[in-house]
Amino acid sequence: MAAPEGGVRARLWDAPVRIVHWALVALILFSWWASEDHLNWHRWSGYTILGLVVFRVLWGFAGGGAARFASFVKGPGQVAAYARTLFDRAPSNVPGHNPMGGWSVLAILAVLLVQVGTGLFTVDIDAFEGGPLSDRVSFETGRAMAEIHELVFRVLQGLVVLHVAAVVFYLVYKRTNLIRPMVTGWRTFPSDPGLAGAPAWRFVLCVAVAAALAWFVSKGLRL
Repeated sequence: MAAPEGGVRARLWDAPVRIVHWALVALILFSWWASEDHLNWHRWSGYTILGLVVFRVLWGFAGGGAARFASFVKGPGQVAAYARTLFDRAPSNVPGHNPMGGWSVLAILAVLLVQVGTGLFTVDIDAFEGGPLSDRVSFETGRAMAEIHELVFRVLQGLVVLHVAAVVFYLVYKRTNLIRPMVTGWRTFPSDPGLAGAPAWRFVLCVAVAAALAWFVSKGLRL
């Protein structure tokens, strides 16, 4: 579809990517709020985050177009080449995550997995509240996991701040709105980027696997 300004309006982000993105934003904030006085909600939020991250990892291989890791995870040479153009004022026309942004996405997903993973083993100071796998480790290990859990959240906060700063930088300096496509799914390009979608059965399979894994973890890896 031709855009009014002469470019091509094309589908960039599919619904699964957009839903996961905004759901993670909401759940990270919710988990932070619930971490002190609403631990049961905090746990269920964590299980949901685990399911979403697992789905996003699976979708990075099974999805289509810009959702695939192969489309945005680049080697050091391409990352360095893109970094040299970072302060050019021209709008960015990369169809999806750029080579630098791609690695930031992987970093956030990895940190979220560590965050949830450590939470599964945590135990509070009174040994009254704990994650679903806290009975598999000693009290001392559970307390150490709780401290790591807190530390990893600080790392996650730093990554989120950098992510938001990058979005603002692209909007103000490079005149590229990265927020609108993540809401609507559409973006205008100079030419059609040719981003193909993925069949529905892959989506259903990825959802089923991610949901089953999150449920199994919530039960302490017990059927």
